[in-house]
Amino acid sequence: MALPDDKWHRRSRAAGAEAPPSADPDAAPSKTRRKAAMHDLQDLGEALVALDARRLAEIAAEAELPERLVDAITQARTITAWGGRKRQLQYVGKLMRDVDPEPIRRRLDAWAHGHHLDTARQHALEALRDRLLAEPGALEALVADHPELNRNRLAGLITRARAERAGNEPPHAYRELFRELKALADPSTPAPTPP
Repeated sequence: MALPDDKWHRRSRAAGAEAPPSADPDAAPSKTRRKAAMHDLQDLGEALVALDARRLAEIAAEAELPERLVDAITQARTITAWGGRKRQLQYVGKLMRDVDPEPIRRRLDAWAHGHHLDTARQHALEALRDRLLAEPGALEALVADHPELNRNRLAGLITRARAERAGNEPPHAYRELFRELKALADPSTPAPTPP
């Protein structure tokens, strides 16, 4: 029978608590740490399998992935049987041991956070558009912040968008107003040509 202290020790280890560091810093990592590292590499390989072909090619060139690994990832996409796919993903994880995972992780994180930033930027533009339609002084505040704006064009778009909403018409001016705001927020995006 296990003592109460033993049960606590097992529970704390199972909950993810770190094992006490060994006295010898040059000692090889424990079997548990090696296994966790292998699972991390396999998870990273699964993330590569989930990428589309264009992004995989980009990350393969950037991280200088070996051709064997890229072929194994490509093959893993075609396997639909659960057991076969699992074995192929384990093979991908094994091949990942020969690669530096940090450039791959950085690129995947950049793509993941970039998506969140784009979504936040999109929501901010939508909120600005709604504020322009709801608040009479919002246009003046926007023009004060951005004197290069064509105030008359935006005022016309706002008036047309309000009329479209009131008449339950298709939101052409509403969308055009969003495109103008998007071009303002991202100078690399060309401004739409006026109709």
